[in-house]
Amino acid sequence: MRPEVGGRRGHAESLVDRLHQQLLGTGGPPVDTSAATIHELARIDDPLLPEPEVTSVVEQLQARMSGLGVLEPLLADASVSEVMVNGGGAVWIERDGRLERTELAIDEPTVLQLIERIVGPLGLSIDRVSPIVDARLPDGSRVNAVVRPLAVDGPCLTIRRFGARRIELDAVATPGTAALLRWAVRARLNILVCGGAGAGKTTLLNALAAEIDDHERVITVEDAAELRLPGDHVVRLEARPAGTEGAGAVRVRDLVRNALRMRPDRIVVGEVRAGEAIDMLQAMNTGHEGSLSTCHANGPADALRRLETLVLMGDVALPLPAIREQLRSALDLVVAIARRPDGTRRVVAVGEVQECASAMGAGAGPAPGPVSAAGGGSGEVEVRLLTNHSGALCALPSRAARHVFTSAPSSDWLEAASS
Repeated sequence: MRPEVGGRRGHAESLVDRLHQQLLGTGGPPVDTSAATIHELARIDDPLLPEPEVTSVVEQLQARMSGLGVLEPLLADASVSEVMVNGGGAVWIERDGRLERTELAIDEPTVLQLIERIVGPLGLSIDRVSPIVDARLPDGSRVNAVVRPLAVDGPCLTIRRFGARRIELDAVATPGTAALLRWAVRARLNILVCGGAGAGKTTLLNALAAEIDDHERVITVEDAAELRLPGDHVVRLEARPAGTEGAGAVRVRDLVRNALRMRPDRIVVGEVRAGEAIDMLQAMNTGHEGSLSTCHANGPADALRRLETLVLMGDVALPLPAIREQLRSALDLVVAIARRPDGTRRVVAVGEVQECASAMGAGAGPAPGPVSAAGGGSGEVEVRLLTNHSGALCALPSRAARHVFTSAPSSDWLEAASS
């Protein structure tokens, strides 16, 4: 007896699995995955299968053998921001900021095949000698893969997608804070965005960069090209890892230095995580006002501490007071964004970089007390918070606009009294 409708779906899925394993196990030259070949194999395996189900089997198997197979429907879903395959088994997604487990389960050979399909065209390799790889898909989505022996339970694949839909500042900040950030970009203040992993730093950076005038020449420098700036004159540079022979690497700091020779109006560094920190600060201090960047940190004060550490870890032997002077001179605002328990991303703090209160004297302005961003010693740098605990604007910056033709910030933007 043929299985009825209730069992046909499972029967078709089982047939897809068998044919998939058969094609994977052929070895030798690449197998023919044309519709005609798969149709013939399906008929040989089950001559009595109805034609509509054979067609479905062909479509499913072709999806597995080309592109990203069973992951394609997830990547096509605009609400899915991250896809995670754990150990050649369960598939999880992040949708609207929340983790969900899907009904998909992918075996280890299939995960390895997907990883090879991603990294192969890029000239990268992943094996027991090099078990970690970072890559990106043609749409800009970032890919990380880890295989055995580092991934104990099997290969892990993580794909972070970046939506094509533009996010406005009003979607991630209160009205007053959004107005201040728009003014800061147009006033050519140097801005650093900070937050944890997955907090929305790149999303906020895109929203800030959307306020840059179209006539300005913007050079973006990234470890993996993720930014989608809307301007007409945007030049994108992407770092390159070492090839299979360990040569040919181009670091982010190399690209930052090269960007200075490309006549930029602004430089946007996707993320500062190593020695490029000093190059970014020097670029901001040498006539490239209005530059933007991001770093991993819990808040504005922690972001400055992290930049200090990154510069100290580099190959430029600068004394700490000189580093702090660079920070104080280069950076104007530090914007912190975080992911809330409900999955939404919001700007939670905006801080103004300034000298320590003892050096400035009283009357720093209507803002909460400064938050120290560096330990004791000469040249201490502090952050003066311009927002309250909920991210609402409660003070205006005291630093002047770097663009001389920009008006001063308006007191109409204030939303809460300082506390």
